[in-house]
Amino acid sequence: MPKTFVLAPDSFKESLSAEQACQAMQHGIEKVFSDATFIHVPMADGGEGTVDALVAALAGQQIFCEVTGPLPTQKVQTYFGLLDDAQTAVIEMAKANGIHLLEKSQRNPLLTTTLGTGEMIKVALDHGVIKIIIGLGGSVTNDAGAGMAQALGAKFYDIDGGEVAVGGGQLKQIHQIDLSALDARLKQVEIMIASV
Repeated sequence: MPKTFVLAPDSFKESLSAEQACQAMQHGIEKVFSDATFIHVPMADGGEGTVDALVAALAGQQIFCEVTGPLPTQKVQTYFGLLDDAQTAVIEMAKANGIHLLEKSQRNPLLTTTLGTGEMIKVALDHGVIKIIIGLGGSVTNDAGAGMAQALGAKFYDIDGGEVAVGGGQLKQIHQIDLSALDARLKQVEIMIASV
């Protein structure tokens, strides 16, 4: 009687996506059980592959956009997911600010920013979503979400009243926070965090 295998791996950071891991596992199992059948259930924990896993499992759609990458001068082509008849956006920080987007020599948390994640949130708001799920894993940033907030209208000022630039190393300059221009649509949206 043929055996059925359920393959449900997470991704292997900077090596295989969850779906690629499913394919590799299937290839290995088929060497022993040539008549086996397989069910692929790629998993994610909030990091790489979260958007793809949810879009595939819930018959969602990908929304492509260009945002700021981990470095303030970098632009990346990326996407987030729309689910529940376009009412829910699932956004993966790794897609905008992921560790895989920089060479090892560029991975400096004093310079990297979450600005691109905020820009994806803004695009999701433009699509009229009422719920946003944000996957936090796989990021190469450590700016406490300041860049994300700046993309959505928050302003940070130093002790002299000058506007603080983006990047983790700028956090120590923040003396005052102004949320008066924060995107008002955020008040109407439920935001959930996906992380382990």
